[in-house]
Amino acid sequence: MAKYRKRPDEGVPITRVRRPWVNKGELYAVADQLLGASRIRVMCEDGKSRMGRIPGKLKKRMWIREGDLLIVKPWDFQDEKSDILYRYTKTQSSYLKRRGWIPHNIDVF
Repeated sequence: MAKYRKRPDEGVPITRVRRPWVNKGELYAVADQLLGASRIRVMCEDGKSRMGRIPGKLKKRMWIREGDLLIVKPWDFQDEKSDILYRYTKTQSSYLKRRGWIPHNIDVF
């Protein structure tokens, strides 16, 4: 018996990697400095330097090095802090750079 598969919408482009949800406030960022205790200094696409926090459910799964491209979500009540949601591999970040989806003020390579 064949399983039901939902077909992608015709108007929505298919991407290979996850991209930030701008309407939810997510941003691209680059890891600048490892601070320890699952905290990382990140440089965001809006030009601000924030302290990023790896949430507990991702702590063992997500290993981040300096220079990695990330997706972060700034906190509503403290703008100088953010949660790290996703880390791109080198292949994924080069794909995004080739497509022109990474802002020019973020230097990944």
